[in-house]
Amino acid sequence: MKKIGFIGLGHMGQPMCLNLLKNKHQVKVYDLVTEAVDYLIDHGALKANDLADIVDDVDIVISMLPEGKHVSQVYLGEKGLLSVAKKPLFFADCSTIDVQTAQTIAQKAKSLGHQVVDAPVSGGVKGAENAVLTFMVGGALSDFEYIKPILAQMGKNIFHAGDNGMGQAVKICNNLMLAINMIGTSEAFALAEKLGLSKEKLFEVASTSSGQSWSLTSYCPVPGPLPASPANFGYKAGFTAQMMLKDLKLANTLSSEIQLPLGQKAMDLYESFCADNNAGLDFSGIYLKIAANKK
Repeated sequence: MKKIGFIGLGHMGQPMCLNLLKNKHQVKVYDLVTEAVDYLIDHGALKANDLADIVDDVDIVISMLPEGKHVSQVYLGEKGLLSVAKKPLFFADCSTIDVQTAQTIAQKAKSLGHQVVDAPVSGGVKGAENAVLTFMVGGALSDFEYIKPILAQMGKNIFHAGDNGMGQAVKICNNLMLAINMIGTSEAFALAEKLGLSKEKLFEVASTSSGQSWSLTSYCPVPGPLPASPANFGYKAGFTAQMMLKDLKLANTLSSEIQLPLGQKAMDLYESFCADNNAGLDFSGIYLKIAANKK
């Protein structure tokens, strides 16, 4: 059993914490949303009053925060984790942020005697709930081996991506592909409808031929063919369009030495989709925008 501090109890952080509790770890939690903290206390977690409290009497601190600015403040702020930690700790940031911020935090943490990895995840809320997330870990190999058993209690596939920051690099590249694949899949279903081809028949054929992709066979963006996909539940988010837009912005910002024409177009589409009050919908809801477009 490990003593774990967990910061960030949103759609992903909450089920990740629950899985740690199910595996009998002592988990101390912190979030600005009181209801999120109370929910986990009711399930056996301990409450931390502030960041100084979260690092007191724990072995590992895990963070799951929305954006790089939040991660930077939590770790590097005046009363951030690295300033209030009284002893060497192991830090694992599971947020998706830019590579430079992850490396800056790692450099500062290591200079103070801490161990640190960036460990962004893929799999969405359902993956978090079912403990089948994919973790992409950047950091020293020895640190990866140390944290891997803990991550394996929240996920199914745990990869060592390289040095600090490379977990973020893999996640950004992965989600760039995911966004482009989802848009392409959505375009195909929109075209099928205009041609009079049933969505069920397109799914049946494409899912066993060269058009196959995760976006099609695991997360089909139209209602019907895949009963468990968000499309059948009003595009209730497993991974929001706003979060996909954030990742696409990261990819395009980091691409200073290479052009990403499809990445740029994907970002533009998601930006427009979010601007139409769809930011909280699942990212597969981009189908709604594509199907509504007319020449």
